[in-house]
Amino acid sequence: MAGAVRLEPVDEENLESLLSVAVAEAEPDDVMPPVDAPAGWSHARREAFRDYYRTGFAGLDGPARTRMYAVLVGGEVLGMIRMTRCPPPGTVETGFWLGRSARGQGVGVAALRELLNLAAAAGMRTVVAQTSRDNAGAVSVLRRCGAVLTEKDDAVHAEISLDATPPPH
Repeated sequence: MAGAVRLEPVDEENLESLLSVAVAEAEPDDVMPPVDAPAGWSHARREAFRDYYRTGFAGLDGPARTRMYAVLVGGEVLGMIRMTRCPPPGTVETGFWLGRSARGQGVGVAALRELLNLAAAAGMRTVVAQTSRDNAGAVSVLRRCGAVLTEKDDAVHAEISLDATPPPH
């Protein structure tokens, strides 16, 4: 990984860069909720992507209760990580994606560690995540960041206590 990972709130300034990475290096269903639109990165899906990411502009106290961050290395947008308020109080759920070319280089671990710092600074005590057992990359990132993993069927639930001592780098 060349350079430090930096998180920057998603806004109109970096939204098109984020969309470009998604189109070039990810599948629509991996980076946004499903939409009723033609397959692939159709015009309708690109508009739905923009609309979805704009819901996070207002932050944790906005209507979507979500803050989304562009993941940058060397000033280049490589993906996204988010946190969304959920019950109980002091808890946020995270989700993240990286373009294919950024995977397997430690970017996900560094981005999640940065998000954990931001969550703690926002007064959160716990970060949770949901993924599937076959998403080995996400499971590895969560494990390396100190998550307690619980598996049920194909689902993996991860919980990271922000009160605990962080794992070594």
